[in-house]
Amino acid sequence: MRVNRGIIVTLAGLGVNLALGVLYAWGVISAALIDKLGWSATQTQLPYMMACACFALSMVPGGRLQDKFGPRPIIMGSAVLAGIGFFMAGATLTVVGLTIFFGLVFGIGMGMGYAAPTPAAVKWFGPEKRGLISGIVVSGFGLAPIYIAPLTSNLINRFGLQTTFFVLGGLFFVVIMSLAQLISNPPPGHSHPIPKATRKISGSGRDYGAAEMLRTPQFYAVWGMFCFGTFAGLLIIGQLSKIGMEQAGMTTAFTLTAIYAFFNFFGRISWGVISDRIGRRAGLVSAFLLQFATYLAFPSLTTPGLLVVGIAIVGFTFGGMLTLFPSITADYYGMKNFGINYGFVITAWGVGGVLGPLLGGIVRDVTGTYTISYGVSALLSILGVALAIIIKAPKENPADTVTVQ
Repeated sequence: MRVNRGIIVTLAGLGVNLALGVLYAWGVISAALIDKLGWSATQTQLPYMMACACFALSMVPGGRLQDKFGPRPIIMGSAVLAGIGFFMAGATLTVVGLTIFFGLVFGIGMGMGYAAPTPAAVKWFGPEKRGLISGIVVSGFGLAPIYIAPLTSNLINRFGLQTTFFVLGGLFFVVIMSLAQLISNPPPGHSHPIPKATRKISGSGRDYGAAEMLRTPQFYAVWGMFCFGTFAGLLIIGQLSKIGMEQAGMTTAFTLTAIYAFFNFFGRISWGVISDRIGRRAGLVSAFLLQFATYLAFPSLTTPGLLVVGIAIVGFTFGGMLTLFPSITADYYGMKNFGINYGFVITAWGVGGVLGPLLGGIVRDVTGTYTISYGVSALLSILGVALAIIIKAPKENPADTVTVQ
């Protein structure tokens, strides 16, 4: 019964992230803001950057509240903020209005909602499934653009930007509020049988409080890697449609968002399974190496076919980042305070989410291309490889490893 309950919580968490993942379809909205309202590329990134920053920063209080009160009330609050943010963004349709209501209000709601489902789902299962369960829950965020991108594009073409914001706000409010009722932490005393060992996942062997975690050098290495990977991935996501149109001459460039989303979804589950098998460090090294090679090649991806391949690889590896980092946080710092601990780790996502799109927008406005941005992303990816090679769990020793099948 507890396993079945854990599956329900996991699938409901996936559903919440399917609604919140509208952020990854911003490329469709930003293209419409440029074409229909005459915004510059840099202006379109201001609401997006604010949403990324608020998403990450709100994960800290969201994680703390989740640890204290459980996931359900936090997700319900997220539903309210999502509805208000989208409705008011549609009512204003200005740079300031979208930055406040989409960026700030919805960004906080998105972070609060994202903070709660993963810790709740992971607590229902043992460490041998930590990567898989994390991957399933967060995969909704990556998969969302597959339906949100064409839905948003169709709504904009038929009804305009204002009605599109109204419809999406109502939809997200209803869906998130309903799914919140299915998500809860396991009861006190819930334990997991440890299967027969065939390998080991390195871990600290104890639960760290947030203050303790912040005193370990490993936290800053994990944070740096997450920031590097996010910078590169969100630079692409925020301007995906325009990259397709301008770099490869694609007339239906919104389809790149759907392709990116599918491989982002596939990557989140795949890297969860991969890291459960080969370990988190080896998974991170592999993902960063793939990113590095792809970004080096990106300026030459000037046909639709080649660009689709590049976008698929970036989506696959970036999706993996969102699975690998919650898993390595739980491995290194334990499950007791996982909500707030991962909240601090994911602030790296916010910093990368501000700097990546900002650089992409500025470089595009100044040079007319994204070539310099790709080079910076490649450099950060190889730095991620270096950090992943040298990082080890805090106070790691053989007695503190977790054995799994």
